[in-house]
Amino acid sequence: MRVLGRRLGFYLITAWAAISLNFLIPRLMPGDPATALINKFQGKLSAEAIAAFKVLFGQDDKTLWEQYIDYWGRIFSGDFGISYAYYPSPVSDVLSASVGWTLALVTICTILSFVIGTGLGMIVGWRRGTWTDSIVPVTNFLSSIPYFWFAIIMVYVFAITLNWFPLSGGYSIDTTIGFNWPFISSAIYHGILPAITIVVASVGGWLLGMRNMMVTTMGEDYVRLAEAKGLSRGRIRYAYAARNAVLPSFSSFAMALGFVVGGSIVTEIVFNYPGVGSVLFKAAQAQDYPLMQGLFLIITLVVLVANLVADTVYVFLDPRTREA
Repeated sequence: MRVLGRRLGFYLITAWAAISLNFLIPRLMPGDPATALINKFQGKLSAEAIAAFKVLFGQDDKTLWEQYIDYWGRIFSGDFGISYAYYPSPVSDVLSASVGWTLALVTICTILSFVIGTGLGMIVGWRRGTWTDSIVPVTNFLSSIPYFWFAIIMVYVFAITLNWFPLSGGYSIDTTIGFNWPFISSAIYHGILPAITIVVASVGGWLLGMRNMMVTTMGEDYVRLAEAKGLSRGRIRYAYAARNAVLPSFSSFAMALGFVVGGSIVTEIVFNYPGVGSVLFKAAQAQDYPLMQGLFLIITLVVLVANLVADTVYVFLDPRTREA
């Protein structure tokens, strides 16, 4: 328990530092959201309207320390401010409308990539030196292709040439958003091509990592002892080799799940998918600091929580990581 307590304290300090940096960095950049929005009106606003805009975007005359205290209060209340790229929508509304799309797509793709990659890596590592090794260069080649180029090729072949899948979007515009089969089926249909792109492009990394760990684990003394005891090949493969070889991949998988909420920016842009990646891209283009702050804050906290969960589970899976 002391190990978990120390790690929890470390993550709490890290969260405080990340949130503080999230507050400071936009304020150290030149300009501010209120000024950028006011400039769009080219001097057509009155002094009262300009003052109201500055208060609306938190650019009033408060000191930096007062703004910092207010920032923490807004975090605990879930108030991230107003997005002027989607003005007058609050940042929380913009995030809630996009996070669900990203979680549905990228989470499923990350899990599929991990399961397929580690499963194939286990088989290839166990049967190293056979024809199964030819899978490694194929998957590495697919993973090395520039992500945006691979997505564009998928769109050109399957959406434009073959017309098997829709060209862009997350659902058909003639469906009503809600928990109904027409909308769900349309969302699944629109998500198949982006999902294939993400899985194919990322499965190679999981495969190569698991394959190398299997090769290393097969040379360990406890595996050789299991072979000398005459245990079945299946038990040696799963209970001795794969069980220990998957531990490093499990940590990477937990971190990958943490980054899920950040979306797959390139894929979402190419397919015009209504997820967090597209929102972050538009926020960066429009210099929407409140929206970028909200996005970075959520991504940071989710990554920290995912790593904390991974560390906790890892302690129970691998007794060697425990300290007296």
